[in-house]
Amino acid sequence: MLEYIPGGLLFDVCQTLGGMGEENGKFFLSQMLDVLEYMHGKGVVHRDLKLENILVDDEMNLKVADFGFATFRKVHNLKSYRGTMTYMAPEIKEGKTYDGMKIDMFSTGVILFIIVQGIFPFKEAKKDEFFYNLLLKGDFDTYWKKTGGQGLSNEFKDLILALFSYEGAQRPDVAAIRAHPWMKDSNGQALKNARSNLVSELNEKKS
Repeated sequence: MLEYIPGGLLFDVCQTLGGMGEENGKFFLSQMLDVLEYMHGKGVVHRDLKLENILVDDEMNLKVADFGFATFRKVHNLKSYRGTMTYMAPEIKEGKTYDGMKIDMFSTGVILFIIVQGIFPFKEAKKDEFFYNLLLKGDFDTYWKKTGGQGLSNEFKDLILALFSYEGAQRPDVAAIRAHPWMKDSNGQALKNARSNLVSELNEKKS
């Protein structure tokens, strides 16, 4: 018997509410960090983190599902092609040996970007894909202009670009994200307010 999660998919929440902004991004990311900390602490990597594999309950608590691509063997030295194209890190696409934990961090970055902005950051993390190529070239001004992110905080931009790093080793782990200035600005009351506002807004949209 499985737990009943009445809120549906996080994907559906994003479809309903669109871009939810940075404060709500912090609310959801703080929960994702708890998930990643527990999962990686047990030596497990998911390898298919995406909005469609995350459920939410009535109070906007996240529940990660679908561990079909997960593994606990040689998690820092993996080779198999796993994941969903729009969330997949470049090293998987290029057939390289990869660290499964760094793969999960990349996908988490994609999820965070969609929550905040309401759109995908790029179609695929490939060198010849227009948007990801802008990041690889360091043409950040053009990237943020094209993705409507000029008004985003510098702290958010810094964190998201780190999560999208081409080299897996350069992506921050859970501890580094928690210590990042963007996350350090959040507090318990702010997260509580975000939860309340999200529940109210979603209920209003559904009514």
